[in-house]
Amino acid sequence: MRGWLWGGGFVLGMYYWLLPNLTVFLVAVAAVLGVLWLAWAVLAWWVLREPWTGPRLVLAITALPAAAVLVEWATSWDKLGGPWALLGTSQWSVPPVRALAALGGPWLIGAFIVLINVVILLAATTAPRWRWYPISAGVLAVVLMGGWAVAVPEPTGPGTLRVALVQPGVVHDPVTRFDAGAALTRSLVAAGPVEPPLDLVVWGESSVGFDLNARPDLMARLTELSGLTGAPLLVNVDARRPGAGGIYKTSILLDQTGQLSHYDKRRLVPFGEYIPMRRLFGWIGALTEAAGEDRRRGHAAVLMPIETAGDRRIEIGPLISFESAFPDLSRDLARRGADVLVFQIATSTFQDSWGPWRNAATSALRAAETGRPVVHSTLTGVTTAYDATGRRLGAVMGTSERGVEIINVPLASRDTPYVRYGDWLPAVAAGYLLGLAMAVTLWRTRPDRALSRATRTPGPPLSASHTPESSAQQERNDLDPSRTQYPERRSDRER
Repeated sequence: MRGWLWGGGFVLGMYYWLLPNLTVFLVAVAAVLGVLWLAWAVLAWWVLREPWTGPRLVLAITALPAAAVLVEWATSWDKLGGPWALLGTSQWSVPPVRALAALGGPWLIGAFIVLINVVILLAATTAPRWRWYPISAGVLAVVLMGGWAVAVPEPTGPGTLRVALVQPGVVHDPVTRFDAGAALTRSLVAAGPVEPPLDLVVWGESSVGFDLNARPDLMARLTELSGLTGAPLLVNVDARRPGAGGIYKTSILLDQTGQLSHYDKRRLVPFGEYIPMRRLFGWIGALTEAAGEDRRRGHAAVLMPIETAGDRRIEIGPLISFESAFPDLSRDLARRGADVLVFQIATSTFQDSWGPWRNAATSALRAAETGRPVVHSTLTGVTTAYDATGRRLGAVMGTSERGVEIINVPLASRDTPYVRYGDWLPAVAAGYLLGLAMAVTLWRTRPDRALSRATRTPGPPLSASHTPESSAQQERNDLDPSRTQYPERRSDRER
């Protein structure tokens, strides 16, 4: 019960900004997702109860972090809300801990957090003769973490990408929003050409509310802006696509000659952009601000090539909003050869909460995991960028600001074990817990242990006829009727 209540409470705490959208249904969602923490709670109850022994302490130190990894990995499924609330994101500003993401992704940082907390608990509550177990494990974990932070190779690569990030703020009307983005972009050259030259201008998610194929006038304005700034524009369209049968969110790269490439969003926000199992739960849309119509999904990752001012060709890997929270999508772009990851975000739903800052923190982890710099551009929220180690670059535009920020993004990158091997830690954790369960089952069912349990089982005393001594006594009683009728007349010696 405690595990379920904690899991549900954790979900409520992390997603409370959805309350205006989902109303009371958020409590139901939290109750369902809280069930996933039941297995972890049962395991914690089993391994943390007294009496303490060496094997039990080892199990607590190893099994609880492994189980937490599996729970987080399961809850990161996009149909269950996605990896918004991963423990590892909380350590984005701690460089030695953040470096663990390059080795095992956010899962390794989450396991490290759980391990350290278990160590602190055991060191504070166990008897002095057992404390060397958790203390030794904690010291070893910290030493290994520090050793990896020192050993991980530094990013390498020449040059920088000079990026202008446009943040118009909360503008609900699509016409006014487009005009605000265009005016801010034009302000870059109000005082003359930008020096040094720009390599890319990025608008946030849903910055264009019209299909550009159906609005050649808007396309003409965008190509004109690209010509004025001397750099390609990466905008984001949230509109119904004629002939495609629905609404898409699309990143479009264009220059003064027209559209160069585009990418359609693949992972949508549950309830925000589609209602799961709409035939069954579509009625929720009439009672809340959930999506009235499901957005359509893209089908493949896309790399967008651009030429920098230094005549260097680089590959941009775009992701849209919710997708920036998924480690596998960024890892896939890095494997395909992306030099820079560009995330287009709009966080107006949780504008007045700490949500935009946490959203920006996920981008820092994506940079550390992939060894690629990340550009985090928002329509409204927190606009910033990170180098290939996850270190924040330049100034930050917060949730209440609007304007344009130019950031020099180092093109240095590095290959990381996480990009090469992927989610190896959840697989190891699953194997370890499965092996542990099999070992415990076999140990409990061994024949000698079953016999030992049987001999310890209380039951009625054996019949007197079952022992030689009782048989002899019965024979004497048969010869002496007085003993049979009055057994209390036995002699003191016999007693």
